[in-house]
Amino acid sequence: MKIFIGADHGGYALKNILYKQLVAKGHSVTDCGPQVLNPEDDYPDYARKVAEGVAKNAGSRGVLLCRSGLGVGVVANKVRGVRAGLGLSANAVMHGRVNDDLNVLTLAADAITEHDAEAFVELFLITPFGGEERNVRRLQKIADLEAQNFK
Repeated sequence: MKIFIGADHGGYALKNILYKQLVAKGHSVTDCGPQVLNPEDDYPDYARKVAEGVAKNAGSRGVLLCRSGLGVGVVANKVRGVRAGLGLSANAVMHGRVNDDLNVLTLAADAITEHDAEAFVELFLITPFGGEERNVRRLQKIADLEAQNFK
């Protein structure tokens, strides 16, 4: 699977661990940065790169990290076609994929362990969208809203 990954300084170390995990599992991974730790960097720069990569590559996924997982999610959800959500538990990640067809997972580097991050990313990648009519209907409403707001 094609995966885009990025983080700010708060998620930098965990991003590098996840990057290695994903490559070792045979995924095609694009590291959207940063390439070196910079305590003064800005999360919107990396979140945008990941979100745009996902939006331009059908079937791809994205993983974003910052201290809370929230800021990168706000940015990612500004890109048309991106559905980003915060993974704070396995249950949340599963529901995000099954019900909301999330294509970007955001992680809170300050709130989860390395083990949890690895497990959440794996679950994010293997869990299919459920495709129930009510969820398809809801996703269409989101797409309609994007079409109105991104003219």
